[in-house]
Amino acid sequence: MPPVPEALVIGAGPAGLMAAEELAKAGVPTVVCEAKPTVARKFLMAGKSGLNVTKDEPWDSFVTRYDSPRLRPILAGFGPAEVRDWCRALGQEVFTGSSGRVFPVAMKASPLLRAWVRRLTTQGVELRTRWRWTGFDGAAFRFDTPEGPQSLTPKVAILALGGASWQRLGSEAAWVPWLRAKGVTITDWQPANMGFRVDWSPHMTQIFGQPVKGVVLKAIHATSREVLDQHRGEFVISAKGLEGGGIYSIYKPLRDGAALALDLLPDLTQDEIARRLSRMKPGESTGNRLRKLGLDRAQIALVMEVSRADPFAHLKHLYIPLQGPRSLDEAISVAGGIAWDALTDDLELKALPGTFAAGEMLDWEAPTGGYLLTASWATGRWAGQTAARRLASPPRT
Repeated sequence: MPPVPEALVIGAGPAGLMAAEELAKAGVPTVVCEAKPTVARKFLMAGKSGLNVTKDEPWDSFVTRYDSPRLRPILAGFGPAEVRDWCRALGQEVFTGSSGRVFPVAMKASPLLRAWVRRLTTQGVELRTRWRWTGFDGAAFRFDTPEGPQSLTPKVAILALGGASWQRLGSEAAWVPWLRAKGVTITDWQPANMGFRVDWSPHMTQIFGQPVKGVVLKAIHATSREVLDQHRGEFVISAKGLEGGGIYSIYKPLRDGAALALDLLPDLTQDEIARRLSRMKPGESTGNRLRKLGLDRAQIALVMEVSRADPFAHLKHLYIPLQGPRSLDEAISVAGGIAWDALTDDLELKALPGTFAAGEMLDWEAPTGGYLLTASWATGRWAGQTAARRLASPPRT
């Protein structure tokens, strides 16, 4: 039977590893238990095409990207500047792109993760992989392990098990019924930063995977036709529908039932479009006219898909018939999780004194662009620090 640790962290993603680092810095013997054979799998996958660690922008703008004011003091302690310094301390220089997104010079997540794990090991953190948390055994945390069932009763525990998306990488949300049974309030999950389903006709198959660039995407209220949100950017047409940065930038009102309208020619007015069309030869094909207006192959396909009867009438307001958001497991992140009123300001579960939570388990959401990772690190750091203080000054009984 392994010795019982003073501090137990369940989940070896960014939030869990950051919590373990803070506990180790405070001199607390810490064990991290991870269900998968290796640590931080979602972190590695997210960084496969370029690890966006944070966003370099003014603080007053940065904090508004998060939907929960409870995150503000937490992010104040570990925001964009601290993330950059932390990466550099691990030997990973960073740079800021033209959009304000911050990346390691190496771009990938693996060099940063390897350096981090080496430092954690040097600090005395013990990583136990293939230790899958299976619930509670009274006050103990029960695990399935390579050596058989094990139960641990640490002095403090930090839960950092992720949300409910990307289950194959470990974010399974199996913990929800176990915490609810202990009296912890859990807000129902919703997909966040996700694509939307569209029932395409067969002729769209030829452009699956194609980007649509330089358009304005608008979320339109279903009845008042008010523009609820808009973003100029790009998205990708896929077999299942639409996805990509432009969609993720306005996903909230779309998730709530708003319609999606595209301005395919944002630099032209309707009158300018009409004048250009009037100068074209009457016998020209519709596709050729659309090309002369500046539309590319993917944009033309969209027009012919949803506005074939009158293809020139809706170039400034092309409505795309969405069939709802993609599934939870296909979402980049999720909304929902442990409700804020179930937590103290220390991120301690009110129903489970001595147990803290961090990362995507908590009920918050933010857009892509470095915000998700920054908050996961920041909440892990906060939980690790407050758990260490709990050990140093236990509450009076």
